[in-house]
Amino acid sequence: MLMIKHVVGAALIATLLAFAPAAAQDTAQPSPDRIIAIPMSDGVVIRAAVYLPRAASRRMPVLLAASPYRFDNDAIPPSAIFPFSELGPIRFYNDHGYAYVHMDTRGTGRSGGTYTYQSKREQRDLYEAIEWLAKQPWSNGKIGGVGQSYYARSQWFMATQHPPHLACIAPYDGNIDTYHASAYTGGIPGDYPVGWWNLVRYLNQYPKTGAPREIPYDYTFQSGRHNLYDAFWKERTAAEGLATATVPTFSIGVWGKVDLHLNGNIVGFERVRGPKKLLVFGGGDVQAAVADYASTNFHQTYLLPFYDWCLKGQQTDYVTAPPVRYVLNNTEQVLTANTWPPAGITYQAYSLAAGPTSSVTSLNDGLLDTGAPAAGTLPRTVFAYPNPGWQYGVVGKGPDGRPDPVRRVLTFTTPPLDRDTQVTGPIELILYASSTNTDTDFFIKLSDQAAQPADERSKDINPRSRIVTKGWLRASHRALDAVWSLPHAPWYTDAVMQPLSPNHIYRFDIAVMPTAYLFKKGSRIRLELANGDSPVTDNIFTHTYGPRHVGADTIYHDAQHPSQLLLPLMATP
Repeated sequence: MLMIKHVVGAALIATLLAFAPAAAQDTAQPSPDRIIAIPMSDGVVIRAAVYLPRAASRRMPVLLAASPYRFDNDAIPPSAIFPFSELGPIRFYNDHGYAYVHMDTRGTGRSGGTYTYQSKREQRDLYEAIEWLAKQPWSNGKIGGVGQSYYARSQWFMATQHPPHLACIAPYDGNIDTYHASAYTGGIPGDYPVGWWNLVRYLNQYPKTGAPREIPYDYTFQSGRHNLYDAFWKERTAAEGLATATVPTFSIGVWGKVDLHLNGNIVGFERVRGPKKLLVFGGGDVQAAVADYASTNFHQTYLLPFYDWCLKGQQTDYVTAPPVRYVLNNTEQVLTANTWPPAGITYQAYSLAAGPTSSVTSLNDGLLDTGAPAAGTLPRTVFAYPNPGWQYGVVGKGPDGRPDPVRRVLTFTTPPLDRDTQVTGPIELILYASSTNTDTDFFIKLSDQAAQPADERSKDINPRSRIVTKGWLRASHRALDAVWSLPHAPWYTDAVMQPLSPNHIYRFDIAVMPTAYLFKKGSRIRLELANGDSPVTDNIFTHTYGPRHVGADTIYHDAQHPSQLLLPLMATP
């Protein structure tokens, strides 16, 4: 195994890379000890389930989880088949001296009022609930946030509300900005909100226990009405308020969740101002992230030491842990750093060039080149759409009849790497392009292309590959936010649409989600470019291919228009 400075111990590596959550999923969560009614300042009553230690005889710290998934559904196994089971092991925390409170957000489950998706009123409810819980006879006055995804977003909002008795948050796998990370990635409307909202309604109408609850609010409709980052979305983002958050924060992300939560955990860590640490796990999909969080092993190793330090005042392993820990994907290594991005990275520009590389069958088989394009090569690449061979989104079939994700998109690929190459940090694609339309979309995938036997290549079968990370941008949303953009991590205002003049060349600064990945010697780094995606490669995080997507885009890569992929490289011994 390649050795790198600051690699942590073998036992911790094993825990980070491969949890064993199955045992924690064999039994359902406990039944609540009581249902409480929490009065809000506007007269609405919020209800929550309280889970107490078996021998509760003293005041104790409280963990608060809040979502619209209703606590009547707690009585199910914490299995990955239920992607809303994002509470963690409740009884585990009871056994360690914590009260656990699961709160139904306003207008859902048994709580009164009207649900309006993480509005200012819902955020205020969190403040008032925390202060009310701090005064209960079984509470020691210290409240910590807990939970994944929506529960994690609720925690980010707890921090922006500054309740005096909030002692810490530990958002796991939770974004800070729904517009940029879910509803409109890169300004492109996503399909995920539709499925998510249908799930919320279903969970409330058909709960495990309790009476059915209909939710008249239509998040999908409201999301569709607000295609720009306007007052509706600004009210519902924690991102802009985190710069004032001073509560201790343990932000935990998952590299594999680039479509939804990853960047929120990283940017959230960067923006908060209180004591903070970052931990990022390896690849994983929605189900894997849920399964890991259900594991008592996970909480025993990482979150309990954090809560014991913040809420009980104990000197635990969390205190001495490095500020940043992250899995280096494609290895069995966990690296540490004092900051994110880590010190010591340097940016290498890979120019988009004509190719061919003869290593992959795609629409163009372009080259990623660390030098200047060779004389006489084509200075541009044309992408006409829709492609007649597309069958599953932008994916066609290979010669063996199976879906082939790259055969009918643009690719730019490096020569075989002559050494292991560690890419760690934010990634940026500078693209010079024009379109026959007044708008277009850019879907970016950065992949690891494996070496391929010559006989396979001769049969026109594409080499095995793995998507490392992704990026998105709708051309009319290209305006950069000067306040929130960081080096090699563009952030967009999404405040106004800027239509393209057909066939005019523009520069686009495209944010590709950060990663930590080791491309091994002999493999190739591949950039994939299209104007859509596919359930074959993007699972539930797809984007609808619209009727306006008919035309042609031209990618320029000449001396006057140097389209470049900027990768953060970390030196390896």
